Amino acid sequence: MVTYYRDRDVQVTSAGVRIGARDYRLGDFVRVWHERGRRQWKAVAGRGVLGLAMMTPLVVGALGVVVALVIDASIATTIALVGGSILIGLAAAPLADVLLEFIDRSYDRGSRRLEIWADVRGDRTLLVRTEDAQRFGQIYRALQRALDHSAVAR
Repeated sequence: MVTYYRDRDVQVTSAGVRIGARDYRLGDFVRVWHERGRRQWKAVAGRGVLGLAMMTPLVVGALGVVVALVIDASIATTIALVGGSILIGLAAAPLADVLLEFIDRSYDRGSRRLEIWADVRGDRTLLVRTEDAQRFGQIYRALQRALDHSAVAR
């Protein structure tokens, strides 16, 4: 028996599929498909906020340089303002590294509800509902591989 995917709720093997407490044989599936729900704007807005947070030190640093050059101040004050503004702008690099990781994770989680459906012996059955895009993809691909393997074996 080959295991294609396994987590605490779902197990896909060459013998069948276990989802929660329900067991299905691969031969029970007449058709398997997936559906995507509506976009969750909360996730999209969160990514936008993270993008703005990454740009803030750059904008503040650029404004500091402009202000330092526009105001009529002594050379020492102008150099101090420009130097401080550059340091603020350089803070964008480590901040961006941290925030880009959060953005990466948000894409793994996805911004839609994803469902895997199957026609099981004539009954339309919801197999999996998740908002985790990575997990959804892993389960769906494992189910496809198991069904393909099952069709070849027949």
